[in-house]
Amino acid sequence: MRTIRLFLAMVLILLVVACNAQSTREATPAGKSGKVEAYYFHFNARCVTCKTVEAEAKANIETLYPELIKSGKVSFKAVNLDESSSKTIADKLGVNGQTLLLVNGSEKINITNEGFMYARNDPEKFRAVIKEKVDGLLKN
Repeated sequence: MRTIRLFLAMVLILLVVACNAQSTREATPAGKSGKVEAYYFHFNARCVTCKTVEAEAKANIETLYPELIKSGKVSFKAVNLDESSSKTIADKLGVNGQTLLLVNGSEKINITNEGFMYARNDPEKFRAVIKEKVDGLLKN
């Protein structure tokens, strides 16, 4: 009889602990961080288009999401691949060349092609692409 009570007490304790653990979990889906990080990876030698992609991407992020930047939910960072300090982040994200990447946790969206197509010739289209992709990452 004593063994049964002890067993029931243990089961009850485990149920209470399991229920409390579930209620304190974050509502962020698996693989998501709740934060969108925009990275522009580049080298020292850059052409006018390369520089424009960075400038336009940064300006668009800053004008589209000023409040989210302040709260830390959206960020932009230019990363020089010629600097040894950039190796860790480049390896982590699987980048080895010029890349414009939007990241939310383990989800990555590469918009390099759109950047090079539109940053100089159709900046409004480039802005729309950034908005669509970042908004999609924020919603998921």
